[in-house]
Amino acid sequence: MKQPPLIVVQLFHIKGPLAINGKEAEFSVLPIFIGRHPSCHLLFPTDLAHISRKHAEIIREGNQFKLIDHSTNGTFVNGKKVKEVYLKDGDVLMFAEGGPQVSFLTQMREGEMEIPPAQPPREPQREIRVEPPKREPLRQSKPPVEERPRPIPPLREEPAQVSAQPMKVPLIIQYGPTIRHFKQVPVTIGKSPRCEYVLEHPAILDQHAQIFFSQDQYWIKDLTGQRLVHINRQPIGFQAPLQLNDDLALSPQGPFFRVFGEGRLGESEGFSDEPKGEESPKGLTEAKEPKKGESVFKKFFHH
Repeated sequence: MKQPPLIVVQLFHIKGPLAINGKEAEFSVLPIFIGRHPSCHLLFPTDLAHISRKHAEIIREGNQFKLIDHSTNGTFVNGKKVKEVYLKDGDVLMFAEGGPQVSFLTQMREGEMEIPPAQPPREPQREIRVEPPKREPLRQSKPPVEERPRPIPPLREEPAQVSAQPMKVPLIIQYGPTIRHFKQVPVTIGKSPRCEYVLEHPAILDQHAQIFFSQDQYWIKDLTGQRLVHINRQPIGFQAPLQLNDDLALSPQGPFFRVFGEGRLGESEGFSDEPKGEESPKGLTEAKEPKKGESVFKKFFHH
């Protein structure tokens, strides 16, 4: 008998101790147990006393996914307290009032999956916790002699122009409490309802920017004609590639994003003052302290 298609559940950490660097958790085997107990798949730190040890679970019914609450302090979906509810892409789940938040998405993958019986996973022998790395303080070779205004940065060196052809590649954008998931680019960003991604912000124009894919990488195009789009504090001119850990500003006044690779953009609070580095490996227990001005997918993607 043919098994149901493989649908992967993605939980993007919006708020809480796991909301670091735009990381998300992916699950292809159901049910998904959520809580502080070491056997949970989505495991929260034991010091979060308002989270129950077995707080909630997500099960699959056909091609639908149901959230079931088992907690003392409640589970909320889009701000509403629930006991059982079918989830849809983009729903925001909050575990206890004012507690950690995740955004729910699903993604169809090639292949088939086998759904095991709904029973708690086996308890591991011990819980492994990874302490966040210690940061070295920034060193200054010598103190500045006087305060001077920051010069206007030059244009980034323009690569050869490439065309924005339709491509079936994923694009995930987190801004505020929501995540939008696109299966094809280019995606035009602006205030106009004609845009694929309508973004309400005082600095955004009707047709503001466009994200597309070419030459095995994602690109952004400035549609304003006013050099408003900046990458790592420098205006891009017309278009530029998006690279891992780039700081992207759609205007000098924002909104600001961090590029997390694989077509993922997460809202940030401004440009990072730290050098770009490699993306941290996947996992839920390797969380480290977030950079100042960085959000998640806001830290959606730490108060």
